[in-house]
Amino acid sequence: MPVPVTGPDPATPVVVGVGQSSERLDDPGYRALSPVQLASVAAQRALEDTGAEPQAMASAVDTVAGIRQFEISIPGAWAPLGRSDNYPRSVAARVGADPERAILEVVGGQGPQHLVTELAAEIARGRTRAALVFGSEAISTVQAMAEAADPPDFSERVGGSLEDRGLGLEGLMPPRQAAHGLTSLPAQYALFDNARRARLGQTRAEYASGMGALFAPFTKAAAANPHAAAPTERGAEELVTPTERNRPIADPYTRYIVARDKVNQGAAVLVVSVAAARELGVPEERWVFLHGHADLRERDLMERADLSRSPAAALAAEHALEVAGIRTDDLTTIDLYSCFPIAVSNVADTLGLSADDPRGLTRTGGLPFFGGAGNNYSAHAIAETVHSARAAPHGYGFVGANGGALSKYSVGIYSAVPTEWRPDRSAELQREIDAWEAPEEAAEAGGWATVETYTVKHERGGERTGVVVGRLEADGRRFLAMAEDSDDETLRLLSEGEPLGARVFVRSCGGTNRVSTTPGRGNP
Repeated sequence: MPVPVTGPDPATPVVVGVGQSSERLDDPGYRALSPVQLASVAAQRALEDTGAEPQAMASAVDTVAGIRQFEISIPGAWAPLGRSDNYPRSVAARVGADPERAILEVVGGQGPQHLVTELAAEIARGRTRAALVFGSEAISTVQAMAEAADPPDFSERVGGSLEDRGLGLEGLMPPRQAAHGLTSLPAQYALFDNARRARLGQTRAEYASGMGALFAPFTKAAAANPHAAAPTERGAEELVTPTERNRPIADPYTRYIVARDKVNQGAAVLVVSVAAARELGVPEERWVFLHGHADLRERDLMERADLSRSPAAALAAEHALEVAGIRTDDLTTIDLYSCFPIAVSNVADTLGLSADDPRGLTRTGGLPFFGGAGNNYSAHAIAETVHSARAAPHGYGFVGANGGALSKYSVGIYSAVPTEWRPDRSAELQREIDAWEAPEEAAEAGGWATVETYTVKHERGGERTGVVVGRLEADGRRFLAMAEDSDDETLRLLSEGEPLGARVFVRSCGGTNRVSTTPGRGNP
C-alpha cells in the first residue's frame, strides 16, 4: 500500500532553480555574448541548480517569460548589433525547452518579481506546471562592438507564438514632463530625493552625506560579488564628491550613485509546482517558497500628494510582509531596489531600516555597483536571495523591485520554510491608491510661487537645465517649470543656494512654464 505524501499541496508553487551569468570587457575569457546567449547561460544554470536532470527539467517547462532589453524598451529604439525576433523562444530553444507559452514582459524593473508572482499564482491555480523567467543585457558589449570593423551579428529569427505585452509606458513620461526637461529618470528621481531633503530639513551637505552612507555598504557587497560590473569598494564621501570621473548628473546625484547600465549580465528563475518538483526528482533542500508578495502602482508623478515618498511602494512592502505573516525583524536578508538613493530610503524608512543595518540592504551590491541590468536587475536579487534562503532554511528574504519613476513596485518574501500559496490583496489596495486625492495642477502657470522640489540636469558638454516643481501662491496649484542655461541667477539659486521653499516667479510661454528669481528674468 503506497505511503501518503505529506507536505505542501501538490499545486503549491516553489522556486527550484536560479542562475546568473556575466562577463566584463576586460575578463580574460571575454566572449562578447549576445543578450540571448547571456540569458541562455543563466537559464541553463537555473536548470542545473535544481539538482535534477537538466534536460528533463527543460522539457517540463510549459511557460517562458522574458524581460525586455533596453534596446526594445523605447518606441523606435534600434539594436545596433541586431536582435532576436522572439527573445523568449530564442532562449528556450537554446536550453532544450519547447514551451506552449512565451511571454515578453512590459518595461520596468518590477518585471522579474512581478512575473515570478504572476506565474506562481498560475501554478497554484493549475494553469501552469513549470515556468522559466529570465532576462539579460549586453549593453557594454553592444556599445564596445557597434563601431568595430567586424562587429558580431546578434540577429536571430526563430518565429513562434509570442505574448508581447507591449511597452507599458503609459503615464511614465507624459509629453508635458518631457517639454519641461524631465526626459531622463535621474532628473525625475532627483526631484524625489530633493523633496525628501526638504521634508527632513537637511542641508545639501547633510543630505549628500546620508546618500553616501547609504550606498557605501553596497559597494562592499559588490566588491565581493563575481557578477558585479563595478566591483570596487568606495567610501561614503568618495561616492558623493564631484570629480572628473564622478561628474554631476542631476542635483543631488553624481555618477557613482546612479544605476549603472553598462553591463553584460543575465539571470533566470525556475518556478514549478510541488507535484512537478517531486516527479522530476528535485531534492527538497533546493525548494524555496514564495511566502508573501504584492504588486502596486503609484499615481503619476504630478498626481502625487507628497513627492518625497512613494506610499504605493511602502504599502506593497508592508502588505507582502502581512501576507507572509512576518515582521521586518524576522527578515534574514534584504534586497531593496537601488537605482537611485530615494528608491532605497523610501522603503527603508517605511520598514524602519537604517543604512548600517547588519543584515545589509542589498544581496548583490545594488544597481550602481553590481549593475543595473536593464529591466532584469531583480532577477539577480531573487537568485541571491534563493541561495541565502537555502543556506539559512529558517530565514526569510525580502526582494523589492521598482519600475519607472517610483511608479511600480513588486515585492517577494522568500523562505525554505514550506508554505501553501497565499493570495494577496493587491487589486483591492490598488483601487484605494487610485482613489487618493491628487493636487490640482496648473498646466499654464503664472505669478509668484514657492519651490516644492527641484533639480539641475548637467550635460557632458557643461550645459545645465533647471527643473522646478512649485506651488502658486495665489491658489496652491502645483506646476512644473524649467530654468534655462542662460538664466544664471536662477541656476545659481538652484545649484548653489537653498531653493527649497524659495520664492520664485513663474510664467507660461510657448507651451512651457519658465521659472526665475524675479518677474523680469527668464524671458525667452
